Amino acid sequence: MIQLVLATHNAHKVGELRRILGDRLAGIELIGYDGPEPIEDGETFQENALIKARAAAAHTALPALADDSGICVDALGGAPGINSARFAGTRDDADNVALLLEKLSGRSDRAAHFACAAAFVVGDREFVELGTWHGTVLDAPAGSGGFGYDPVFRPDGLTVSSAELTPDEKNSMSHRARAFAAIMPVVREQLLS
Repeated sequence: MIQLVLATHNAHKVGELRRILGDRLAGIELIGYDGPEPIEDGETFQENALIKARAAAAHTALPALADDSGICVDALGGAPGINSARFAGTRDDADNVALLLEKLSGRSDRAAHFACAAAFVVGDREFVELGTWHGTVLDAPAGSGGFGYDPVFRPDGLTVSSAELTPDEKNSMSHRARAFAAIMPVVREQLLS
């Protein structure tokens, strides 16, 4: 079985990604990453995902898969964007959500989207795919599932927040599901051909 390192220390992402990929991992062993976290100083989700994948590949000498994701709010000029995890300065989900709601207080334009860049590095080859999930920022958190901004994000076409979806429902339509669905054929071709 071919090993593929997932370049994240975020346990939520690891579990979610294993559920998303499911059968697409046939013949591939997805292993965790315990190396140093690189400085994410890219200006886009794609650049930051590649920074993480390159660092994991260099540290482990294995092919690496990484992602960078966040929420982009139209009324805030795309913020928090690549700064989503550290928006409030504490790296705490509740603090980030509270600051986002504060900044949108009284605003009627609450359109937003989640974005996820999935990056794959094998040897000197690099691949990146972007997935998006459009919706609206709610006035208050709803639901106890998911993580991050899920409690305040209502996907287009739904009447519930992404935190009120089951894991399977979320994983069938999320930005992360879309990005990794796009990159997995490349991963399989590069590793299993």
